[in-house]
Amino acid sequence: MKPSVPKGTRDFGPVEMLRRKYIFRTIEQVFLKYGFLPLETPAMEHLETLTGKYGEEGDRLIFRIQERGRTFASGVAKAVEAAGTGDMQGLAEATRRFTASEALRYDLTVPFARYVVQHQNDLAFPFKRYQIQPVWRADNPQKGRYREFYQCDADMIGSNGLLNEVELVQLVDEVFQAMGLQVAIKLNNRKLLAGCAALIGYPESALDIAIALDKLEKIGMEQVLAEMKERGVEGPKVEWLINELHRLNTSTLGWRAVLAELKVVLQGSPLGLAGCAELETILDAVAHEGVGVANHLAIDPTLARGLDYYTGAIIEVKALEGTLQSSICGGGRYDDLTGVFGLKGMSGVGISFGADRIYDVLLETGKFPAELGASTRLLFANFGDAEARHCLRLLRQVRAAGIAAELYPDNAKLPKQFTYAEKKGIPYVAIVGDSEMSEGTVTLKRMGANEKGTAMPIEAVIALLTR
Repeated sequence: MKPSVPKGTRDFGPVEMLRRKYIFRTIEQVFLKYGFLPLETPAMEHLETLTGKYGEEGDRLIFRIQERGRTFASGVAKAVEAAGTGDMQGLAEATRRFTASEALRYDLTVPFARYVVQHQNDLAFPFKRYQIQPVWRADNPQKGRYREFYQCDADMIGSNGLLNEVELVQLVDEVFQAMGLQVAIKLNNRKLLAGCAALIGYPESALDIAIALDKLEKIGMEQVLAEMKERGVEGPKVEWLINELHRLNTSTLGWRAVLAELKVVLQGSPLGLAGCAELETILDAVAHEGVGVANHLAIDPTLARGLDYYTGAIIEVKALEGTLQSSICGGGRYDDLTGVFGLKGMSGVGISFGADRIYDVLLETGKFPAELGASTRLLFANFGDAEARHCLRLLRQVRAAGIAAELYPDNAKLPKQFTYAEKKGIPYVAIVGDSEMSEGTVTLKRMGANEKGTAMPIEAVIALLTR
């Protein structure tokens, strides 16, 4: 068979991994700076832990794990056999064994909520954690969308204070500043959207409206209205609301002016006005002198984020560079996600960076640092056993100075060793033959330069490579 990987997954070669590690390292350094501590949870969770937390569409994308040793054909055969003989107990057992009871995690937030409840007596609240791990979704792969991908999450749980949202906005801004990437940071509030639903006479359909509205930018006004109609939400007020929110989102007004108009739209809705007040508190603090962000910050009243568990402020980030139109970062406030696991009244807020989409944007825009292309800075050429043993001593000195270096493992022809250095992106080759050994020097050749190389002590090589 022809070697391949499953649809929606990818291999990552050395250069790609160096770039990915740059993303993870940049994000992790900011997480730690803001007081978040590392956490890991298993790749799989009980199916009941995950289902019912992401909405209908999310539940359909959960990767279920079949019980070990059971195949689809054998499961169906046993169920049919049991049903045909009237063995209801056997049918129930066959169905139970065939039905998945575990699943690959869909995101990192729900497993985090499960962890908090399970270990609540060991944690100091408010609890701040970060996770950098893969998640899986049975999605239709396309550009910027994969079935296996990494998320980099930071969550704080056990506090209702809006200062947490302020810090998350600053954290997001700092991460993308460190990467040299211009982004738009958009904010909204689920209370505002719930207030809108009540204003148009559909308070019980707030979640349906949010899910449809979240697709406005992707599928357009007509299809959003059609989807709402399918969900039983229709009428002149519905069209008026969508048009108003779309108008405010696409206007050139600053966030203060947008907020002022939203307050007019939401007159008569205490819940909607409460959402406006929260946004104003967050944005006022972020815009305070000496605290503000460098990237574009705006209110997007059409932003909904499709997950069921959001209850307050929501955040989404899109790159202002490159062609990828999808979100590269998002999050928000969830007031009672731990409640489904038995711990009520534990409010949290978090943010999630999509490492794979960030990778695509940085690659397209050429924003990866050039030095990430190779880890090895210096290759010692191999001329035989005696020379190799001599180079091993020099290699130890070079590595002790913090320089990534290696010795070519075989006594091969020099052009072959140069080719190895070129393909691996190693910038320098150290040549050590009989004369260099007797004189206590190395001949340092810079790859890509039309020169024979320069003889120098190993201390001079170290000084040159550590500038």
